[in-house]
Amino acid sequence: MIIRTARPDDLSALLKLSAMLPAGMTSMPVDQSTWEKKLQLTVESFASTPSQATESVYLLVMEEPVSGRIVGTAGIHAGVGLTRPFYNYKLSKHVKASQELDIRVTSNVLNLVNDFTGETELTSLFVMPDFRKNFVGQFLSRSRYLFMSDFPERFSDIVFAEIRGWLDINENSPFWQHLGKKFFNLPFEKADFISAVNGSQFISDLMPRFPVYLELLAEDAVEVIGKPHKDSAPAKRLLEKEGFKYQGTIDIFDAGPVMECERDNIASIKETTTGIIGSFNTNLPQWNEQPLCILSNRTLPEYRLVLGKVTRMDNGELSISADDAKALGVERGSEVSLLQIR
Repeated sequence: MIIRTARPDDLSALLKLSAMLPAGMTSMPVDQSTWEKKLQLTVESFASTPSQATESVYLLVMEEPVSGRIVGTAGIHAGVGLTRPFYNYKLSKHVKASQELDIRVTSNVLNLVNDFTGETELTSLFVMPDFRKNFVGQFLSRSRYLFMSDFPERFSDIVFAEIRGWLDINENSPFWQHLGKKFFNLPFEKADFISAVNGSQFISDLMPRFPVYLELLAEDAVEVIGKPHKDSAPAKRLLEKEGFKYQGTIDIFDAGPVMECERDNIASIKETTTGIIGSFNTNLPQWNEQPLCILSNRTLPEYRLVLGKVTRMDNGELSISADDAKALGVERGSEVSLLQIR
């Protein structure tokens, strides 16, 4: 498998891929205009000079090399909310006390916030079910951390990821039913789709700005706050292994947990190293026992990653296979980044 920069001519394949996804994955809506804009922004972002004042999208695709078929995606969204507002709910406590009555009341409240404006979001992680084997999922997911390690100047100090929230057996969100729907009178799926395609300005226009007291919400709505969808629980666990934590911020539609971490504290970024290619050799002693690593070519805009065996020679240089070198577009003397598979 090869992971590479997404291109405008991937449009048709990406539309087909997004048609396979559940409605809650709003970073990949089945909408041609949205994909066209995202791919154009991806091209511009990979070619641009890094800037903390602009919004950027770095979309990677996983390609099956024999057929050229796109079987997965992984994205990074830098400068979130700089172009259009980005909202979350933040859970906090509100304490009141009466000395005369000797009563103290603690309330749990949700506040509408823009805390992640300008930060970096992990998005669009998906691999087709038939390819979820042989470390492919890990390869795709962790490729984003190599990219951030290779080009740290393009990303903020805080990285976050929204996890899809819990839905009932009918794919309805109790949180939306008891809160959002009362103000928008829209089905959950439609509100989520509008936000994905047109942005969340309508939330600012229509959603009340005052705190939401959990004591006034139905019990089944409160129970799902910060609770991941059953299909998204593994993604949450993977983020936790990287050092991400849920700190009380949730999605405004389905109350899914928002996981966050300082970029420099992400485990995979701390584990990433670099090396110089010294040879292309698969005949080294015990080659099959050499570690399996994610390798990147550290080159923009033609960024590429492969999954392959690597050995570090006595002189410190790296030896990889000729096929992996060709896929990466590197030669002897090229610098690569590497991250060992767990």
